[in-house]
Amino acid sequence: MSDKKATLTVDGIDEPIELPVYSGTLGPDVIDVGALTAKGLFTYDPGFVSTAACESQITFIDGGKGILLHRGYPIDQLANQSDYLETCYLLLYGELPNKEEKEKFVSTITKHTMVHEQLARFFQGFRRDAHPMAIMCGVVGALSAFYHDSLDISDESHRQIAAFRLIAKMPTLAAMSYKFSIGQPFMYPDNSMGYAENFLHMMFGNPCEPSNVSPVLSKAMDRIFTLHADHEQNASTSTVRLAGSSGANPFACIAAGIAALWGPSHGGANEAVLEMLEEIGDVYHIDEFVARAKDKNDPFRLMGFGHRVYKNFDPRAKVMKESADEVLAELGIVDDPLLAVAKRLEEIALEDEYFIERKLYPNVDFYSGIILKAMGIPTSMFTVIFAVGRTVGWIAHWHEMISGSYRIGRPRQLYTGYTQRDFKPMDQR
Repeated sequence: MSDKKATLTVDGIDEPIELPVYSGTLGPDVIDVGALTAKGLFTYDPGFVSTAACESQITFIDGGKGILLHRGYPIDQLANQSDYLETCYLLLYGELPNKEEKEKFVSTITKHTMVHEQLARFFQGFRRDAHPMAIMCGVVGALSAFYHDSLDISDESHRQIAAFRLIAKMPTLAAMSYKFSIGQPFMYPDNSMGYAENFLHMMFGNPCEPSNVSPVLSKAMDRIFTLHADHEQNASTSTVRLAGSSGANPFACIAAGIAALWGPSHGGANEAVLEMLEEIGDVYHIDEFVARAKDKNDPFRLMGFGHRVYKNFDPRAKVMKESADEVLAELGIVDDPLLAVAKRLEEIALEDEYFIERKLYPNVDFYSGIILKAMGIPTSMFTVIFAVGRTVGWIAHWHEMISGSYRIGRPRQLYTGYTQRDFKPMDQR
């Protein structure tokens, strides 16, 4: 924080309005506009893209420089040297764990992977062809009905057990959503396996034979979870915070985050990548579609290139590219037409001056879409997997807010409707 001030002069108000200016440890200064309310003024910021709605110590992004830090640690270091559950610990507690702390944390999460048996019957209420994200919205919200012993948000121990349960059970629920959609029996978690390995076991295993999960695929899935663990105050995280500001229980708040993530402008980007690849269909059609992408009058857009936040490069993409190469090599995929299209598009984006000048580089969604497609995961599950990884970010932000001082969210508006009108009886209209 600093003692700097901003002065605002408004026509019709005699005195200039002084507004405090605060400085964080990183990033631009922010102007506290709270004093405007007493003067009968609000600020107008559609989408809150220029508004800091909270103070946080969890994640920092500098899109211009391609920086993503979790508690100060660069995302590429965490993805290459750490693992998902260690990153979860970092996001929740603010520091990397020592060996004993990590072992205890991993053990605790592992012991919570099972879900209440009645949840299996809860799934039967959904249509078989329901989208897995629709199912996830319902079953995660329903957790508050099954685990109502941890809903006192003023109790630190309740908040902690809710965090453990959410991180542990999300992969189980995600895999159940997939199994339900294809008519296969649910697979119980195997607590002898690691977090990502267990998820793949529940996704692709069956009760008739033992699971044999490739370490390369497990590592790639762990990286996907890690690279999506948190991304500052995005739409879904802000939704979780706003829902939480009302005092709602954590399961309801995370369900709200899942609903926001489901939007195609947010969590559906890697799904859109596969839909684009399917539209192109074959490497022989790439030149045609690239030409369309360059035509400003053509509505076609290449998905998975560039990023709204990162203006030069996505720091997560390099790590994800390495995983994509490892997965394709492990699976020996050489003749898949969609993956061939993806590889050729990647080459064009890194070589063509049109893409280079406009910084349309392959982003994390492009590579994660390739990986998930190669693993045999259907596109309808892509956003579900995103939700699994992002759960820790949501719960960390929720916990940070509830643990400090906060107010219920109450955005203002610029009203442009009718002025006051008198009601007319039906026979006078």
